[in-house]
Order: sequence, then structure tokens, then C-alpha cells
Amino acid sequence: MSRAQDSVDLHVARWAALWDGNPSFDGEVEAAMTRMQFLLRLKARRDAAAFAGHDFTMEDYGTLHELMVQPYPTEATPTQLAEAVGVTKASMTGRLDRLERSGMITRETDSKNRRRVLVRPTRAGREAWDRYVHAGMRREQEILGALSDREMVQLNALLRKAVRALE
Repeated sequence: MSRAQDSVDLHVARWAALWDGNPSFDGEVEAAMTRMQFLLRLKARRDAAAFAGHDFTMEDYGTLHELMVQPYPTEATPTQLAEAVGVTKASMTGRLDRLERSGMITRETDSKNRRRVLVRPTRAGREAWDRYVHAGMRREQEILGALSDREMVQLNALLRKAVRALE
């Protein structure tokens, strides 16, 4: 592998040889998608390693994160959180039980609707979220650390263009 190539170039070259002349194969698209997948898998592995061996799990963080960033005033119902995280209501109940036991959240009956439960972060929950979200940001910056500020702006402009075309 030469200095200017990476493992994705070799991957694309193998497919290009197999599909030479096939109009459905575009080496540049394959390369871009494969590189994005590589970066996201690397991020997932690094995130998993950051939570390994801790009582606070990636699932706990994901639930707390959704609670902190959702559009309500840092409160949500268990159903809203389950939908945001993409898990069943039963799974969310287990997550909320664990977060409540660890002092990260409270669950209270809504004073305006007694059938509704509101989940809110505690100070400890907000502090844990803040700590973990910033650690995650540092991991992301390390992954893209080879890019200059100008290159990051260019990358974002190109990705934004692709996303906007699909939204």
C-alpha cells in the first residue's frame, strides 16, 4: 500500500476489477461509503471501550443523552425516551430503573396529568452526561484529527449536500 493509498483503495480496486464495465458500480461512491463506515465502526469500538468495565453503560449514557437533548425542558415521558432511543417501553423501564437507582434521574407523576410520568435528570445525571459527552467529543476529534479546520469545513459542506438531497 503506497503512502497515498489506504485499505479502502485496495478494497475498491478488487471490486473494480470484478465489475469492470458494470454501470451500477461507482468506485468513488464505494470508496466514500466504505470510508464513512470504517470511521463509524472505529467510533463504535472506541465508545464501547470507553464504557467497558464501568457501572454506567453505553445504554445508560444513550438514555441520559436523549433526556438531555430532547426538545422538552429536560424532561420526558418514558414513552418519549423509548421512541427517541429506539427501544421498547419494557426495555426503557429497565434502563430508567437502573438510572434511578444510580441517582442519575428522577421519575415523578405529572401534576397536570396523574397518569403521566416525567423523567428528569438529577444534578449527578447532568454531571455524568456532561463528562461522558465531552469524552465522546474528544474521541470524535481524534478520529478526524488528520483533517485541518478548512478540510473539516469542506467535509461538512459535502456531507450536508448529500444529506439535504435525501431529507
